[in-house]
Amino acid sequence: MGDLKHGLPASAYTSEEFFKKECETLFANTWVFVGFAHEFIEPGDARPITVAGQPVVLIKNNEGQISAFHNVCSHRCLKLVDEPTNVGPMLSCPYHSWTYNLDGDLCATPFFGGKVHQPDGFNMSDHGLKPLKIALWHDWIFINLSGQAPPFEDYAKPLIKNFDDINFQQVKPVATLDFGEIATNWKFLMENFIEPYHVQFVHRTTTNQPLEDHYTLIDDVCVGSAIDLDDSDKVKGSLSVSSRYLTLFPNFIIGRYSPDQIGVYLNVPVDPGHTQQKRVIYTTEGQTLTKEEVDAMKKLWWDVHKEDHAICERMQLGRLSPAANEGGMLSPHWEDSVHAFQVMILNATKHQVKK
Repeated sequence: MGDLKHGLPASAYTSEEFFKKECETLFANTWVFVGFAHEFIEPGDARPITVAGQPVVLIKNNEGQISAFHNVCSHRCLKLVDEPTNVGPMLSCPYHSWTYNLDGDLCATPFFGGKVHQPDGFNMSDHGLKPLKIALWHDWIFINLSGQAPPFEDYAKPLIKNFDDINFQQVKPVATLDFGEIATNWKFLMENFIEPYHVQFVHRTTTNQPLEDHYTLIDDVCVGSAIDLDDSDKVKGSLSVSSRYLTLFPNFIIGRYSPDQIGVYLNVPVDPGHTQQKRVIYTTEGQTLTKEEVDAMKKLWWDVHKEDHAICERMQLGRLSPAANEGGMLSPHWEDSVHAFQVMILNATKHQVKK
């Protein structure tokens, strides 16, 4: 068993300065989870997102590929896409009608040169939308703002190897839970998922996963916990199956629930005290579920997550006290995975790591 360690100081969850540093460093320099590919159905489907405070747009092109661009016109830098929509075959700026194709190439600049559309010395190919580095792992979209992240397959290898036995051709989304904005720092939602210590206390009415059967997992940028249960342990109407609770630093959460379910969370930091979250539920064996089965699944997970959200919101409130300045204490047995996550936060933001 490891030594006792303090958690992150309260300012890591409440400070605008710390949040700004996260945006400038860890959310800019690494792979950030930003969306679900199945939500892009037709060419021209576009979704505006915010990453590290920056406006970004995801667009599906005519070949079915999803690209990421800075969501600004190359003319006067207006935010181009303001809500999820289908832009059709072209994306046109509402200010002066500069127009781009679905691959981000600039195609029209009406009267930019006066009576002519292109002034002398203006090269259209130099002024398309500014692309961002993007990676898709099955249904899950990641981008890297700085362009300096390693290849996604290399970065995410510690997570990906946990799914080598899954036939992703059979994995399909069956339900979405949109929780909207939660009054807590994004890290509390991550830490809550990573550690099993709270399960038997917070989820006593919605789960049947004894604490003593859990164990933590720490593998480089993939940290979490797990539990292995027999089929005889299953309790109808509760979460009582073998599970893997895994994360990919910084904000990707994926749960694997035996024998045939996956859940993935999108966590979008808004400010130090607020996070937007939604969860997509997948079946892994190509099942066709009835509406009643889907509704029961959604209700169970909604109830579980609302229990978590209430706790995380109270964690946020607790950080307003000077008693939280030292960060509290972490269990050396149940929260070593949380400590590993917090060390990654400190390293990524260039803060000194506590010993």
